Amino acid sequence: MPALQDSINAVRVAAEAADRIKATDIVAFDVADLLGITDIMMIAGASNERQVLAVAEEIEKDLFLKCSGRQPRSREGLTEGQWVLLDYGDFVIHVMHEESREFNGLERLWRDCPA
Repeated sequence: MPALQDSINAVRVAAEAADRIKATDIVAFDVADLLGITDIMMIAGASNERQVLAVAEEIEKDLFLKCSGRQPRSREGLTEGQWVLLDYGDFVIHVMHEESREFNGLERLWRDCPA
């Protein structure tokens, strides 16, 4: 079953927030048919640790303000600033330092999913 429209709209809000803070290579994959734990994976890149944290903060703020107070179920990576994961249940957002993104290659895992 493809991702629900509410999830798609929320990920669009997140992508716009990331773009405003100059995140790079923002992409989202519909993983609903492959994973039972979430519908959409979004990945955004940043050139340094400060930008990783700023992008994650802006995404959280916009999702709260524009999507009826949505807050992540969990957050990981806020102390290191290399890879921040925001888990909203029906979608998961990865904000990654460019080096971490290249090393981990998440896009390779989801390349066969609809973008």
